[in-house]
Amino acid sequence: MTQLNKLKLMLDIAADDASEDTGLTLLLDDAESDILIWTNRRVLPSALESAQRQVAVIRYNKQGVEGQTSHSEGGISRSFDDLPTGLQNVILGQRLAKLVGYAST
Repeated sequence: MTQLNKLKLMLDIAADDASEDTGLTLLLDDAESDILIWTNRRVLPSALESAQRQVAVIRYNKQGVEGQTSHSEGGISRSFDDLPTGLQNVILGQRLAKLVGYAST
């Protein structure tokens, strides 16, 4: 099953519904790029594919309310943080050491 199909499953979008495929693919690509930066990697390891989807789901659900930290309406309150701590720990647990000031001789 592809990352796109797994993301659709997580978002309760029918596998044969292609109406959001472009946007969902962009979310997956952006999540992958960010995870690669956070982990100092060039290729996303399979151990981080779940994290990629989770980041994409978070971003999907934040569409239209980006940056919102708190909102209350009709007795319903919601707020958003960055990535949940557990997800941050999974991603940073796959981080590679960054070589600073390394010079080959």
